[in-house]
Amino acid sequence: MTPPATADDAFDRPVHASGTFSIGARTFHRLGFGAMRITGPGVWGEPPDRAAAVGVVRRAVELGVDFIDTADSYGPTVSEEIIREALHPYPDDLVIATKAGLVRTGPDAWHPVGRPEYLRQQCELSLRRLAVEQIDLFQLHRIDPAVPAGEQFGVLADLRTEGKVAAIGLSEVSVADIEAAQAVVPVVTVQNRYNLVDRASEPVLEHCERHGIGFIPWFPVASGALARPGGPLDEVSRAVGATPSQVALAWLLARSPVMLPIPGTGSLPHVEENCRAAGVTLTPEQFASLEDAAGST
Repeated sequence: MTPPATADDAFDRPVHASGTFSIGARTFHRLGFGAMRITGPGVWGEPPDRAAAVGVVRRAVELGVDFIDTADSYGPTVSEEIIREALHPYPDDLVIATKAGLVRTGPDAWHPVGRPEYLRQQCELSLRRLAVEQIDLFQLHRIDPAVPAGEQFGVLADLRTEGKVAAIGLSEVSVADIEAAQAVVPVVTVQNRYNLVDRASEPVLEHCERHGIGFIPWFPVASGALARPGGPLDEVSRAVGATPSQVALAWLLARSPVMLPIPGTGSLPHVEENCRAAGVTLTPEQFASLEDAAGST
């Protein structure tokens, strides 16, 4: 069981209130940082202010973040390069997760490519860009329907055996996908879209809970009509003295011990806001009211 955060932690490193999760020998705090939004518009090219993006990454770590999620396709390459610029040489306790399997042809354009030689190439390039000898968590960004899934899982297993990656994760998958991959290589995390109003991946989350697999919800703070003035999220936010985004993140953290939210931003005020969500405590009644309201949308 995670020890309670100290008063100093709550003030200096609010993320430490989120509790911890372990992947193999690596333990990190459950509220991480998603590094997609430190790139340009449409997740394409350089950010408008690279120095500001570097500052956001550094501030997240100062606030206690020790789990950063990125991908080769964010930019492409830009996100990984900024993480290196901001943090290398890395703190010993920092876990960096990256992904491969989507190629970019322009802003907001994403195309799956899962050929084994391509995934291996991208792993090697991510090692170089991040300046690490081993990637802590290497995730298949999408299963490419044009390539046999077993071949994609197989190259992930090979990379793990070779020591180029420490652990393997999947993204946007079904329970059947996870089980098929597990027959080839241990899967320690799954990254699917999930938030208060989009819970289509509930069966996947429940499978992850049963098997101790980390569940990384992307687009975690979406709240839709729940955040309207006088709505259930607005009411809870006022009651606990937090923003709707903070309450949405607090709900995720309370939803499951395997939940690993990775809110992303390119803004210093927003990274501060997101990190302090770890200290927001919901009563059972508040949690249930959000659960019920989300289920009725």
